[in-house]
Amino acid sequence: MTSGEELERQAFQLIHDAGSEGILQIEMHKILGADSRDGSRIALKFMEREVIKRRKELHEGRWTHRLVSTKKPVTIDSIMGCPCTACYDIERCVPGRFVSPIDCTCLTEWIDLNIRTGKGNE
Repeated sequence: MTSGEELERQAFQLIHDAGSEGILQIEMHKILGADSRDGSRIALKFMEREVIKRRKELHEGRWTHRLVSTKKPVTIDSIMGCPCTACYDIERCVPGRFVSPIDCTCLTEWIDLNIRTGKGNE
């Protein structure tokens, strides 16, 4: 049997990889080789952390839960076009200093554009 932390990591990866459809809790614990009690404990722990949603569902005449990740995958697309990636002052850019991300007009304009176009909500 795998350690608790490793089992949780594998479980979260399964849920995350299942995308918007999610995975049935009963399928998850079978794939992991865990018992239903472990599957339930892991799902409840993830719900407490607010990293999944858990919906009751009837599957083959038995009640189970569908687990869906609330976390979106991180991709390079989230920072494409960010002015910081090509900034000459990036080495000196520190909050509270002369060059600061808080006062950077290029960064502010890029963030505002992403908010207006909805790019940040993908």
